[in-house]
Amino acid sequence: MAYIEMIDSYKRYQSGETTIVANNGINFTIEKGELAIILGASGAGKSTVLNILGGMDTNDEGDVMVDGNNIAKYNTRQLTAYRRNDVGFVFQFYNLLPNLTATENVELAASIVRDALDARKVLRDVGLADRLDNFPAQLSGGEQQRVAIARAVAKNPKILLCDEPTGALDYNTGKSILKVLQNMSRESGTTVVIVTHNAAIAPIADRVIHINDAKVRKITVNPKPVSIDSIEW
Repeated sequence: MAYIEMIDSYKRYQSGETTIVANNGINFTIEKGELAIILGASGAGKSTVLNILGGMDTNDEGDVMVDGNNIAKYNTRQLTAYRRNDVGFVFQFYNLLPNLTATENVELAASIVRDALDARKVLRDVGLADRLDNFPAQLSGGEQQRVAIARAVAKNPKILLCDEPTGALDYNTGKSILKVLQNMSRESGTTVVIVTHNAAIAPIADRVIHINDAKVRKITVNPKPVSIDSIEW
């Protein structure tokens, strides 16, 4: 688990002669073990925030504190170590290696870190006990996303970052994936950050960070987050 604080973070991109401001003075905190949702429409700047939190991109100004360490000041080697040891990523598309089984996909990611979790146990924890030796082509979309979650979780990361993790899934499968992520936060204390445009799922989060037009417009803290089972959209 990790405490996260983003302080006056700016990110700009150049497109020809035009400067695009993707993040315009972003400020928020996320407590250890929380499930936080970063909510906003497409193009709002939320994925840029996630990429900066994950060390896949860097901001131009401001601080990004993770357990007291300012990753905004990290060099390339430090960022590589941070991504490898502290962060698990779950994307909208699963990016599984097609010639490896579910177990082998998870084991490959786990092999790059110390104190990794057992791949087969993590796969069982996400409901894939009977799919351990199946290849991606033999799995449904929801099952492939569960493998992707297990791959991220097996690294035993402090932070689990999820970019539209249900965007390519049907309604029921999407709910099951969100239940897995909610359980990860509740049961293992992992700090989970989900980027989404779906406002209907906001009640499951401990904290909702609303981003629009490159700025944080509102932060809502839910004292009693609800189970995904009670949410419909």
